[in-house]
Amino acid sequence: MTAGVREAIVLPGAFLTVLLLGGVRIGETTTIAPPSVYALVLGLLLVRIVVQSGVLAPERLVGSARSALSNVNGAIVLVAMWLAAAQVMALLIPAAGLPRILFGVFLLILLVNTAAAAPDRVRLLRSLATTFGALFLLKFVVLSELSTPGDSRLKRVLQALLEGITLGALVQPRFHAATGYVALVTVVLFLVSLFLLPARLPGAREVGLARRDSRRA
Repeated sequence: MTAGVREAIVLPGAFLTVLLLGGVRIGETTTIAPPSVYALVLGLLLVRIVVQSGVLAPERLVGSARSALSNVNGAIVLVAMWLAAAQVMALLIPAAGLPRILFGVFLLILLVNTAAAAPDRVRLLRSLATTFGALFLLKFVVLSELSTPGDSRLKRVLQALLEGITLGALVQPRFHAATGYVALVTVVLFLVSLFLLPARLPGAREVGLARRDSRRA
């Protein structure tokens, strides 16, 4: 895969697909929900961390050395990545109740802490895969089971573990089981898209810092 094909077709298509699939809610009627303002803020924080860690080198998408058309395409990739990141955040945050507040606060603290820790590319990708996987299981397995009518064995186990917590505060709106599968594909596609971003070249950060120091001197 050439860099031109990846930047012009693969990455914009992947991020826009994440934006579309991440908003799908399959119930009695299928709807597409846009990311909230809070999710957009979280998405912006994630984009900052992606750049900080070297997962993305923005100068390889937008810069003076590139043609105007290439810069427009690079800007489209950046905007699409931001919207896709926001949609994934909105997807992983529960729809209502106490879990919505807890998940939202957790993601904010996690992103701020990750920005302060300044992980490298590999560590950030691993961290995101682990975090998104855990949030997916909590929302689409644990909370979904608690919100399903009936008295299954898994539900009894969860109720025993959550003894003392009012289940009404945890119950979520019910969606078709296919929503979970679509959500899984969305999260995986977003992580793969991050992996395909033009990363910072080895030593580029050190070279940039050295040039900045020499100019100051």
